[in-house]
Amino acid sequence: MIAAGGLRWILTLLFAVPTVYGLWRTVRPGAEPAVRVDHGLHAVMGALMIAMAWPWGMDLPSTPQVVLFSLGAVWFLAGIPFRAGGRRTSSAARALLPHVVMMGAMAWMVAAMASSGTMSGGSGTGGGHDMAGMDMSGGTGIASMTLDGTGPKATAVLLAVVLAAFGLLWLSRALDRAKARDLTSVPAPGGSDPVERRPVGALDPACHAAMALAMAVMFVVLV
Repeated sequence: MIAAGGLRWILTLLFAVPTVYGLWRTVRPGAEPAVRVDHGLHAVMGALMIAMAWPWGMDLPSTPQVVLFSLGAVWFLAGIPFRAGGRRTSSAARALLPHVVMMGAMAWMVAAMASSGTMSGGSGTGGGHDMAGMDMSGGTGIASMTLDGTGPKATAVLLAVVLAAFGLLWLSRALDRAKARDLTSVPAPGGSDPVERRPVGALDPACHAAMALAMAVMFVVLV
């Protein structure tokens, strides 16, 4: 849906970072099952966002994507009471709600771009026809399609603002960790005492920031 070649490549590179990181965290030995699911969802989302920026991405089925990311939003939302650990539930909610929003935003974007089988492959025409609620003329020269209607446009702007805010918060956190080299106490291998001090990495929030900021741009070009 991105017509500008330079922007298309920039977004592709931005989405590639969390995609590769998510794949690595998904297959990393010793990772907890819930962590694998978390990062697996983000890896799939990053890969599909890359596809969405290119013309061939319009031929991908839309319904499985909407279902997957709707379930992803439910996954993160339902996990709030179980991820608190020693923290308050409110702390777990603050950590997971941005992921709920990202998954929900992805599902909404795919649904907004799909119409009567155009992306589901039912018509066999790929992205060649106009979509309901979409203007395929791409008048801005940046996007090959834009949302049609005040409601969808307002929703896209709101999601862009929220995702940009999340992205900036994650980026700030990543920079703080990279600069301060924060340490956290974790049990030594095997659970023996005393605890050892390990650096808290900046890569995790940095990758989330890349995903959120790139998604915010995608929503902006849809308006």
